[in-house]
Amino acid sequence: MDGEEWPYDPRTILRRQLETARQKGFEFKMGLELEYFLVRKRDDDSIEVADRMDTLEKPCYDLVGLTRNLEFLTTVSSYVNELGWGNYANDHEDANGQFEQNFTYADALTSCDRAIFFRYMVHVLAEQRGMIATFMPKPFTNLTGNGCHFHMSLWDGDTNLFLDENDPRGLGLSETAYHFIGGLKKHAKAYSAITAPTVNSYKRLKVGTTASGATWSPVWISYGYNNRTQMLRIPGPGRVEDRTIDGACNPYLATTAVLAAGLDGIESKLDPGEANSDNLYTIPYDELRARGLETLPANLLDATEELEGDDTLRKAFGRGRDEDYLDYFIRVKRDEWTRYHEQVTPWEIKEYLTRF
Repeated sequence: MDGEEWPYDPRTILRRQLETARQKGFEFKMGLELEYFLVRKRDDDSIEVADRMDTLEKPCYDLVGLTRNLEFLTTVSSYVNELGWGNYANDHEDANGQFEQNFTYADALTSCDRAIFFRYMVHVLAEQRGMIATFMPKPFTNLTGNGCHFHMSLWDGDTNLFLDENDPRGLGLSETAYHFIGGLKKHAKAYSAITAPTVNSYKRLKVGTTASGATWSPVWISYGYNNRTQMLRIPGPGRVEDRTIDGACNPYLATTAVLAAGLDGIESKLDPGEANSDNLYTIPYDELRARGLETLPANLLDATEELEGDDTLRKAFGRGRDEDYLDYFIRVKRDEWTRYHEQVTPWEIKEYLTRF
């Protein structure tokens, strides 16, 4: 814009943050798990799962459901491989009509570029077949939401700086990785406004029990080995997964946020505490709070208030021509919250109409 980088461009914001990391000796690599539904609209504009035979109570990894949609999934897979991304997994996810197709991790900017194009490609291919593909965080009340889990690691050339096979805690992580986790935990409440950026996002993120067809979206700010009830999961040595990030995120902004949080943890040598091995869905809320665990914000408005006061993230996102980028972002999101909050829903009519 007028010969200068546009400060409100999310890709520019991420490139600048990646350069900050490189100056500290870190290259940020990540893989993304993009979940989506294939749906159709009914005549009344409500939606239903496109595959009407996909009705299992617990459909996760259902091979029959996968096979019924094989033509679509194979087309996506072949295009991903033709692009050179390395499609290594395709599965029916936890909800009816929900799928996930994974490609190999890369440097963070490349992974974000791929995520943007992947979403566009899946949308177009679905439309060509009379369906709608949606990465919306929670399109169905009774089904699992769409995540965009980030798998993260810092590198120096060919050396994974998160890897320590002699880790005394047994997770295969280095001190650098543990400090990075400490930063994620410290800033999680604030960056959730960016990684879960819609009012709908917080219907995916909820406290409570889970089962197949419900949610695998932890809200407790914790970490643990290969434990899907934790916000931060350690699926294997040398990497950290954030499970709270959803399909509505702008991947450039979300990556900027988590990287800035993690780098602050490294610079401040933050201690993440001990890993949590419990199933957090089976422990009462009051007990978890008594243990000192905290939760993510319950809605987008609360998240923006946390974000507003986070100086580390404010610095990472930089300043536009007239204001800090985060002030612009927060203003837009608060307007979104207000427009949502002003709507009277069918639930309210059913709950309150004849009560008063």
